[in-house]
Amino acid sequence: MGALRDRIGAAVFARVAGPEGAEHRRRIHGTPGPRWFPPDSAIARVHGDASMFVGGMRAVMLQTLHPAAMRAVSEHSGYRGDMWGRLARTSHFLAVTTFGTVDDAEEAVALVRRIHVAVTGTLPDGTPYAASDPHLLAWVHAAEIDSFLRAHQRYGHTPLDAAGRDAYVAQAGEVAARLGVVDPPQTEAALAALLDSFRPELRGTPEAREAVYDVLWRPPLPAVARPAYAMVRTAAIGLMPDWSREPLGLPLRPRVDRTVAHACGHAATSSIRWAMTSGNAESRRLRAAHP
Repeated sequence: MGALRDRIGAAVFARVAGPEGAEHRRRIHGTPGPRWFPPDSAIARVHGDASMFVGGMRAVMLQTLHPAAMRAVSEHSGYRGDMWGRLARTSHFLAVTTFGTVDDAEEAVALVRRIHVAVTGTLPDGTPYAASDPHLLAWVHAAEIDSFLRAHQRYGHTPLDAAGRDAYVAQAGEVAARLGVVDPPQTEAALAALLDSFRPELRGTPEAREAVYDVLWRPPLPAVARPAYAMVRTAAIGLMPDWSREPLGLPLRPRVDRTVAHACGHAATSSIRWAMTSGNAESRRLRAAHP
């Protein structure tokens, strides 16, 4: 059983964190220096939990519904060609800004801002877009944070109370503001209102449906990791808003969401949490050694 756990943990961690994930983890947790957030903060609790696997997949799907965001990814990165590279970079950014030193976190933010400046283009109707646009950044942030929070409340090891959820939104907003989001939401209610305000802009484009299909059904994973991925996939679909299903070609199955998806989410996060135990223990040891 220990060997199976190690194989699953290695496969999942390598795909999410990328080929340099282990080295990044040692640097993030092992480098001494001040951090933006304490280890017992709401953002550390959410971003350090296995429920992030479910939340991350939901965020990827939800973000595709904004045509400008989807176009930017399609033209400048590509889900099909570099989806796992994007996932690894996002995972690294979240880890650095949540758990890394202030110097490393500031460097990560500066790098992302430089990349955003270069990501520009035109939508099919001639409307220009820019990844550095505060409005577009607000959508990406809101979809991401809402997904992480919902997944954590459903599948996290210790869900947050109302004050903790507001604290999480506010702390995530600190990072978002540094990236260029203007007045990011500070409470769970404000986050919901922001998401609702984007509804008129959202739609399922052919690019979005193709991206979602690739994310869900074409993961380049070894056989040992596929059952866990299938459970994460089912749980992530189960957390998607009802209004988002048809535009993205996702099934609307309330009974399945309440039963099968719920069970899959708990099984998947429990398995991943178990599989990653050794890595988490190493992280705690490094952080204790270098407060």
